[in-house]
This record gives sequence, structure tokens and C-alpha cells, in this order.
Amino acid sequence: MYYLFLANGFEITEAMAPLDIMRRAGLDVKTVGVTGGEAQSSHGITVKADISLDEVSYDGIEGAILPGGMPGTLNLKASDKVRACVQHCFDNGLMIAAICAAPSVFGQMGLLGGKKATCFPGFEKDLLGAECTAAHVETDGNVITAKGAGCALEFGRAIVSLALSENEADKVLCDMQCC
Repeated sequence: MYYLFLANGFEITEAMAPLDIMRRAGLDVKTVGVTGGEAQSSHGITVKADISLDEVSYDGIEGAILPGGMPGTLNLKASDKVRACVQHCFDNGLMIAAICAAPSVFGQMGLLGGKKATCFPGFEKDLLGAECTAAHVETDGNVITAKGAGCALEFGRAIVSLALSENEADKVLCDMQCC
């Protein structure tokens, strides 16, 4: 099970595009409402979450995904339960993935030491210990980071590549006519 956390103020494209790609690939992924059953995006789009934060279980967990956006990233960072889930995944070699401003959560948690990482320009200072790049997407071990909304499809591809394989990820994108 992969958990994609939705906090009020999240960037809609950074959440929904990767979610769609993951589900097309057959991954078991649930959206998690950080502040309740629904979350409102940074542009006023309300999304009903699959489960609430209290329903997150570490049994069978395979990874945690954080979309960016403001103040969504700040709301993710403020949640002890979100940070605990990310830490659990990291400590157990499971996937953690974040896009836009959200890699700053990983950086401030001390999870990026010695890893290549990318983020929305201006948040590099928060990627503590990382080798910051300007790449659209970086995968370093079990950590995936991405630059912003314009890279959301590439971010989804990277998630599926790490979870399944590059061939499976490419197949999904080709089926979407992205090849």
C-alpha cells in the first residue's frame, strides 16, 4: 500500500497526475486526508480522500508520497503522523517521494544526507545535506524528489519505475500517448 497525503493547500497536479499513473500501473495507493475526509487544493479544488490520517497502517505499507503546494507543504510538515509515516518508510528502506516544495519536509527531517535531490526553485536551502540538482526528477535509492507541477507525469513515472520497473512505467505513459 502506498499513501499519498493530501493536506489543505496541496498542488492538485502534483497529487492527481502521479496518483493516476500509479493506479493505471496497478499499484495499491490510497489518498490520505491529513486534516479530515477532504482536502482543498491550493487552487480551491476539493478532493475527497480515500482514508483519513487515523486509518493509515504500517502493515503492508510500501511508500509515502507528498505533493507540494502552499500551504500544503507546511501542513504536511506540521503533521506528526505524516512525518512518522515518512520516517517509518525511510527507516525500513521503503519509498518516499515528494515534489515541488515537499522535498523540504524530507530535508528538514534529515533524510536527504548525501542524496541527490531536486525541488521547486527557492527551497534548496531546506534540502539539508542533499546534493541539490536542477533535474526535473531525482531518484536516489528509495528517495524520489521532483521539481514542480510541470514535472508531475515524470514524477509519477519515477514512482512506478521504482515500485515496478522502468518498462512498466514506460508502458503506462505510452498507453497515455506520452511516448
